[in-house]
Amino acid sequence: MPLRPAKVPRDAVHHPVFARFYARVSVSADLKGGVAAHRTELLSGLSGRVIEIGAGNGLNFAHYPSAVSEVVAIEPERTLRQLALRSALRAEVPVDVVPGAAEALPVKSEAFDAAVASLVLCTVRNLPRALAEIRRVLRPGGELRFFEHGLAQDRTMATVQRVADRTLWPLLFGGCHTSRDTLAAIEAAGFELGEYRRFTVPEEGLRVPTSPCVLGVAYRPGLTGEQ
Repeated sequence: MPLRPAKVPRDAVHHPVFARFYARVSVSADLKGGVAAHRTELLSGLSGRVIEIGAGNGLNFAHYPSAVSEVVAIEPERTLRQLALRSALRAEVPVDVVPGAAEALPVKSEAFDAAVASLVLCTVRNLPRALAEIRRVLRPGGELRFFEHGLAQDRTMATVQRVADRTLWPLLFGGCHTSRDTLAAIEAAGFELGEYRRFTVPEEGLRVPTSPCVLGVAYRPGLTGEQ
């Protein structure tokens, strides 16, 4: 009897059409919309082992400082993961791109000095669980660097975001939810907020539900071995 081929598990996330769209738009936003500068600010001063959650097409890789000894880049979407692998080959620091979901990171507890979440927490299916996983894999005192879309402080835009999230926006844009209160969720997950700043992307011109952004750092408190 011939052997059956091994069953290949499905990816945790599958948005091939959005992935191709995002790959084009994100490169343009970096070059023309000033996003590359935010990536540099996000990663400045990092060192040691870093885990990046939802690495996308790997645009952060070129901005990691040389003091970073290793980046483990988690990307659940196959098309974006293939692009990230290409970006990893050009990076000046070691980058290992692996499949996985933010809600179940395939790494050991307390294994990383820092975690990076860049334009991804708006898309995870279970935000509290994803943040709990990030907390688990960070060493005590480890940093969470975040650059995320977030709930607008302007009431009109916040209303637009909530309406968008209840309609076709998440379906069209890879599960993106624009009205999530990222800072509140990070604090609720047990992190201590450090410095952060709010801004819009783009800084001038048309505002869309993903324009309000926040960039900053939070820390995992506690003693070694605490979960």
